[in-house]
Amino acid sequence: MFASSRKLLILAPLFLFAAVGFAQTSNIQGDVTGLDGKPLQGAVVKIDRTDIKASYNVKTDKKGHFLYANLPTGTYNITLVVDGKDMGTMSGLRPKPGDNDPLVFDLAKAAARATAPGTSPSPLPVQGQARSGELTKEQKEQQAKIDAENKAREEAMAKDKALNDAFNAGMEAKNAKNYPLAIENLEKAAGMAPTQHVVFAQLGEAYMSLADSKSGAEQQAAFDKGIAAYAKAVEIKADDANYHNNYGLALAKGKKLDQAQTELAKAAQLDPPQAGKYYYNLGAVYVNTQQNDAAEAAFKKATEVDPNYADAYYQVGLVLMAKVTLDKDGKMQAPPGTAEALQKYLALKPDGSNADAAKAILEQLGSTVATTFERPGEKKQPAAQKSNQKKSK
Repeated sequence: MFASSRKLLILAPLFLFAAVGFAQTSNIQGDVTGLDGKPLQGAVVKIDRTDIKASYNVKTDKKGHFLYANLPTGTYNITLVVDGKDMGTMSGLRPKPGDNDPLVFDLAKAAARATAPGTSPSPLPVQGQARSGELTKEQKEQQAKIDAENKAREEAMAKDKALNDAFNAGMEAKNAKNYPLAIENLEKAAGMAPTQHVVFAQLGEAYMSLADSKSGAEQQAAFDKGIAAYAKAVEIKADDANYHNNYGLALAKGKKLDQAQTELAKAAQLDPPQAGKYYYNLGAVYVNTQQNDAAEAAFKKATEVDPNYADAYYQVGLVLMAKVTLDKDGKMQAPPGTAEALQKYLALKPDGSNADAAKAILEQLGSTVATTFERPGEKKQPAAQKSNQKKSK
């Protein structure tokens, strides 16, 4: 009797973590003129944030120009440093999001003012920026609004970092097959981002992988949590065929077969070019849970939506072989369609990995095994005709 045990591969789609969001940023630029009145190259512009602790540096180019892009919006002191000496500071600047007017550091003019009779040292001149001073009521209200927005952005940035740290830790643990640790971190990420479908999709996969290593009540509990996580991913992003596919497979493993069929059918509807694979996946789950009739229907559905799906024909043949009976003479009697399915596989994949097994089964059944097979789009030449051609040569 032909052995019915076999291993089926279940396709598992990959997921990319989507960025959660970014704070607004500013672009600060300016020009530095030396004591000789010429552009000063190599001067250091120190940018120190005062509302929170942060520092940045940029150097001037050969034209004396500097640019620092994507600077977090906040309050800054900007200091010019030449040959290790502080040459002046612009204090309390609040760049607006996006591009800002150029700042100008003119050392020649600053030196001239400093040496003029009756004058005292003063900050370097600033062009294109409002100077700090006494604010009006309206300015204070506007500044309070800006400060509140900055604080909210900083909190959001901190939350995003914590979210990404938890998600990445979960993914690293999942890839290392440490599923309890993966679940711990992904559950944490899900709590921080209840609308991030990809987090729930990965959480579902981690629970289902954990379930495969368990048995009894522990396995069922992991199945249930995996199913719930996939359901959440589908709820958030209902137009993703891969989510419906994985949700359907999870439901099938949890013995919720009617719901599984619904989800796999939905995946096929959303992604017709891959419909055959979704039904094949369902058939694989049915085989692995010893549900041969359901597996037969799923594999046949895969061949209906994709007539060139060779592996699905092979699986149809294997499932039907599980129903083989013996007649009174001890000869194997396979259900109708068994030999046809295997011959179809060989026609589509004459050199496939299962070609030898398919030929062996056909020989057991007493079916003629063709010596040549028609490839898709190629007209098969009868063996007898080939033989006659050889004799005539």
